Amino acid sequence: MKDWILQNESTLRVITFTGVFFVIALWEWLSPKRKRLQSLTARWVNNLALVVINTLLVRLLFPMAAVGIALIVSEQQIGLLNLIEIHPIAAVTLSVILLDCAIYWQHRLMHTVPLLWRMHRVHHADPEFDVTTGLRFHPLEIIISMIYKTLIIALLGAPVLAVLIFELLLNAGSLFNHGNINLNAKLDNALRRIIVTPDMHRIHHSTDNIESNRNFGFALSWWDYLFSSYQKIPSLAHEEMHIGLDEYRDPKDAVFITGVLSIPFINTHKKTRD
Repeated sequence: MKDWILQNESTLRVITFTGVFFVIALWEWLSPKRKRLQSLTARWVNNLALVVINTLLVRLLFPMAAVGIALIVSEQQIGLLNLIEIHPIAAVTLSVILLDCAIYWQHRLMHTVPLLWRMHRVHHADPEFDVTTGLRFHPLEIIISMIYKTLIIALLGAPVLAVLIFELLLNAGSLFNHGNINLNAKLDNALRRIIVTPDMHRIHHSTDNIESNRNFGFALSWWDYLFSSYQKIPSLAHEEMHIGLDEYRDPKDAVFITGVLSIPFINTHKKTRD
């Protein structure tokens, strides 16, 4: 099983990414939640260029990726779950849940630690909110995130299968909950009891500082309820709320990749989001 996962991980990631991306992109085209204000072509070209850069960087610096780290952890019997007796299904389930909780706290730290916020504001500086926003992260944040996930996987002793499932869910969840899609209100309310929906996460991308410090979850919505960071609706209607960062409104800074990559190194009048 472990060998099969290692051999097919890249294929599974590509299939999952491509499938979910095109489903959400088509949904956005057929039934958008918000009217588009920026050039779709310019934003998508630059946001997707970041994906290419980040993918190459991860493969260069972390050739084994998270799944490879989990294999080493398993072989060396490192981590909590390798020190106790637990059913394999329970270990996988618990690992996926705890990894998602760890990403929730990573996200909160990105907003509270000034140095981390410098990197994370690349994600929030996007003046629109759509499927490509879920892919828009600075390379430095990607590196920090990989190091953090590696430590969590090692401390937890997460099984290889759990890490694969989590990585696929995290990627698919980010694409879904950043979608500019018009989801039925009743369905949205039902889904957000378990997972983060676009209407729930869109609030987090508000220009309002209070709202942007709510709804940190990426996959499971439980953590926002549990740790008192949940907000049900924005102060303005979803169609009217202001998205992005007020200090990044010029397309050369907020959209085009040369400006986007320089965001962590430029001082602005808003250093944190707390």
